[in-house]
Amino acid sequence: MNLRASTFALTIALALAGFGGAAQAALFSDDEARKAILDLRAKVAQLEEAQKKQGAEQDEQLATLRRSLMDLINQNQMLRSELARLQGANEQLVRDLADTQRRLADQLQSFDGRLKPLEPQKISLDGKEFKVEPEEQRQYEAAMGLLRRGDFDDASKAFEFFLKRYSVSGYTDIVRFWLGNAQYGQRAYKEAMGTFREFLKGSPQHPRVAEALLAVANCQAETKDIKGARKTLDDLIKAHPGTEAAQAAKERRASLK
Repeated sequence: MNLRASTFALTIALALAGFGGAAQAALFSDDEARKAILDLRAKVAQLEEAQKKQGAEQDEQLATLRRSLMDLINQNQMLRSELARLQGANEQLVRDLADTQRRLADQLQSFDGRLKPLEPQKISLDGKEFKVEPEEQRQYEAAMGLLRRGDFDDASKAFEFFLKRYSVSGYTDIVRFWLGNAQYGQRAYKEAMGTFREFLKGSPQHPRVAEALLAVANCQAETKDIKGARKTLDDLIKAHPGTEAAQAAKERRASLK
């Protein structure tokens, strides 16, 4: 019951009390009438006090709810701020990780680039595939460069040094072949013939066997072993017909006297 209702009740009660006092004057004395009014006022006061107390309790509950709501709003704002901070930190971590990965990739690529020249390289030469060390390949190519320039003395020394340093190498057979050519260029025919024969013995299936046989025949001819040269040329023509070396052997044989 609110204050308006209490006042209305009090007005009704007073009206009834007045009406009752006029109509039943004989039944109630003044003291009894005053007592009834006082009792009614006390009840109304109690009702008003109860209403005030209830209103105060409701106000307190409402204030408590408001405080709780504000706390929740503040907590929510704090959580939002923390979430934004964590998202920012996470994004920074992602960027840092990406940067680190890029740096590592660049470092690995640079390291691989420095390491690759030091690793064995796979090459294919005269139909044969094998691996060689970088220095091994460099020395072979250097010796070949000397041979191509016609520097037969230095080329012979370079090939001989190679065979001593790399006793087991994928280049061994072809190095012997080119060493024989360098010796032939020096007009060291006996040494060249020995080198070519060693090549033929060690590599009977090599694709340059026919060329080596032709070279042996030329060495024999230069040392006046015409009979031996003819036999070597005949063997070449028979074993390797249709090759350029065989055609050259026919022409060479015809020129021998």
